Amino acid sequence: MNTNQAAQTISEKFEGTTVLEFRGEHTVTVAPADFRLVMEYCKNELDFDMLLDASSVDNSGDDPRFALVYELATLDDSVHLRVKTHIAESEEVPTVSDLWATADWHEREIWDMMGIKFSGHPDLRRILMWEGYTYHPLRKEFPLAGKPSEMPDVAFTGEAPLEGGPFVTSAGAGSRVKAEPRAK
Repeated sequence: MNTNQAAQTISEKFEGTTVLEFRGEHTVTVAPADFRLVMEYCKNELDFDMLLDASSVDNSGDDPRFALVYELATLDDSVHLRVKTHIAESEEVPTVSDLWATADWHEREIWDMMGIKFSGHPDLRRILMWEGYTYHPLRKEFPLAGKPSEMPDVAFTGEAPLEGGPFVTSAGAGSRVKAEPRAK
């Protein structure tokens, strides 16, 4: 099976699915209601053993607002497929972390940065921002300069905490061997 055949198979099996081929890459866009079924079909019937990436796009001003994009591949890395769905701001999407373990952290990052919730996710909590942070920084309305927070400015303490320590490379040591921490 090649990518085109996989995309066409999904298109024939799931009504309302569109296939876009651009520069040799195939994107299958599915309805949110069919998303979980399509992903199960990709895993169980089409043998997409790897979830390479999951991401999201904020199309602020459009309805539906968000696009979820999952990159799938076969174990021998010969077939790649992009599965995409568009969801409204208030919609939840079923998790696929039970199908591919790698989806766990990808979906947590999407929740953290965009605020898209995944129903059935085993551990949907922040992964990059701290717990209690009320914003989702990759949304379009989030200001580029950021928002004030209660966190201390630990990055600007004036003194590098590991400066000269045993695990820091030495700049200007003459050679890479002498600069390595093991050389100290």
